[in-house]
Amino acid sequence: MADSTEKMALVEDDHEDMSSGEEEDGDNQVATTDKHALTSSLLKDPAVLAALQGKLGSMVGQTSGYIQSLPPQVKRRLKSLKKLQLETTKIESDFYKEVQELEGKYQALYQPLFDKRTQIVKGVHEPTDAECDFPSDSEDEEAELSSEVKDKKATIEDEKKDQVTEAKDGYNALNIMQILSKPIATMIQEEDVKGIPNFWLTIFKNVEMLAEMVQDYDEPILEKLEDVTVKIHEKPAMGFTINFHFQENDYFTNGVLTKEYEMKCEPLEDDPFSFEGPEIIKCKGCSIDWKKGKNITVKTVKKKQKHKNKGNVRTITKQVKADSFFNFFGPPEVPDDPKAEVDEETQALLTADFEIGHYINERIIPRAVLYFTGEALEEDSEYDEEESDQDDDDEEDSDADPDFDPKDAKETPECHQQ
Repeated sequence: MADSTEKMALVEDDHEDMSSGEEEDGDNQVATTDKHALTSSLLKDPAVLAALQGKLGSMVGQTSGYIQSLPPQVKRRLKSLKKLQLETTKIESDFYKEVQELEGKYQALYQPLFDKRTQIVKGVHEPTDAECDFPSDSEDEEAELSSEVKDKKATIEDEKKDQVTEAKDGYNALNIMQILSKPIATMIQEEDVKGIPNFWLTIFKNVEMLAEMVQDYDEPILEKLEDVTVKIHEKPAMGFTINFHFQENDYFTNGVLTKEYEMKCEPLEDDPFSFEGPEIIKCKGCSIDWKKGKNITVKTVKKKQKHKNKGNVRTITKQVKADSFFNFFGPPEVPDDPKAEVDEETQALLTADFEIGHYINERIIPRAVLYFTGEALEEDSEYDEEESDQDDDDEEDSDADPDFDPKDAKETPECHQQ
């Protein structure tokens, strides 16, 4: 390592000599050429390259000192700009609070449509032809539906003929007339399944972050999930509650499971410029009233214990936490004191929980049918790709000197007006 350090120092000395050599007369041209050759050979040495990389790495993130070098009167003006920025941040906070009130107002307008959606999913309401007047995604889908209806009609016609034949042996004329007068469309409808089976389960399995949570033994319960709704909290509280509505099932007695999210929209006193809008700061689940022996969030394990002195071995059983979607309703507790420290594992769980709650509220509930069909997933994928490209740009920008001195710029960047 000492040799590489010495060689690196030699390279740096050579670089300084080269810079000064450009100002000397022509008598030093030969010496400069020799130094170029020496530098080139040294840079081929892996040890020298490693030392150079280490030194360059230690320089990353260091400021040029431009801000510190500004005259006092300029620094004073910068303080005034920061004060203006703080006022802007406070106004931005008020803006988001009004947005929360607006969301509550429009939630009341959305709700009748969501209620109709629920009725169709549950099979309570069969949509009329007018309500189904929506263009199909492809001609193939139309052909498939038409073919399916034709096949059912043919099957029903055959069944009618069989029923009429059988009626000759025992049915009276009135029975036969009732069979023949029954509309084929009605008979097809009777054969159809009720509503849209596994609507919400399918959505959960389509969305990657939720699919990771859903276990095989969760699915029979989630098949009973008939609606997911959200309630926006009223002023002055800021946040929302997600309600999961279940049919009667063999696992728990709750009709509704809830997940409440509390948000804050105030800049931090000690770091106001970090404010980027409302953020979830706390969440609260609910207790699930499991029926006896049906709690899938815990599992029983057997463990052998050996007595230290006697050497006897015994087997004990205990309950441990099991992976399940329903752990979503028992999130880690967050200390009331905002300054209290949270361990990394808990913080990671809370961050993931907040992301899931936000996603369900902002995307899945408003556009459920598109997540069922997968169309929304394609759109999300396109957005993620764009965000990824933006992240790459941000990473490149992050390498720039935050204290960039405009006097050092060799070119003036173009200014594009939108």
